Amino acid sequence: MTMIDEQGRPEPPLAADETATLLGFLDYQRSTLAWKCGGVDAAGLRVSVAASSMTLGGMLKHMALVEDIWFSYRLHGQKRQHPWDTVDWATDPDWDWRSAAADSPEQLFTLWQDAVDRSRSLVAKALTSGGLEQLAQHAWPDGQSPSLRWILCHMIEEYARHNGHADLIRESLDGLTGE
Repeated sequence: MTMIDEQGRPEPPLAADETATLLGFLDYQRSTLAWKCGGVDAAGLRVSVAASSMTLGGMLKHMALVEDIWFSYRLHGQKRQHPWDTVDWATDPDWDWRSAAADSPEQLFTLWQDAVDRSRSLVAKALTSGGLEQLAQHAWPDGQSPSLRWILCHMIEEYARHNGHADLIRESLDGLTGE
C-alpha cells in the first residue's frame, strides 16, 4: 500500500526491492515539483529570485524536456518529441527555460505531465524487456551507454536539485515552505 503524505506525494517504500525503491523516489521527486508549482498563476510561474533566471514555469518545461531526453530519446532511441524536435538548440540552448514565459500554466503542466506519463510507460517497457541493467539505445558521443539504473538515479538527482530551486522560488512568491 502506498502511503501519501500531507502534500499528496507518494512516500517511497521503506523496504522494497531496488526497482520499487528507485521508482518510488523518482515519483516522490516528481510529486514534489508538482506540489511546488501547484496553484501558481502565470505571473508566479515567471518569477525568478536573486540573480537567477530560473522560474517555476521554466522548471516544468525543462523537466518535461529532461524526461523525454532520458526515457524516449536516450533509453529507447526514439526521435525527439514535439516541441523539442523543432528547436535549434545550437542557437538557443536555454530555449526550454526561456520560452516557458510565453506558455500558460495549463500548457506547462500538460507538457510536463504528458512527458512523465510517457516516461513511466517507457520505463515499464524497459523493465520488462531488460531490467535495470538495460543500456540506453542512444549512446553518448564516446560510445558509452548508461544503464536504466543509472538513468533513474540521474533523474532522481535532477529532480531533487531543481526541487531545491523550486523551494526558494515558491517561498519568495507566497511563503510556502516544506520539504
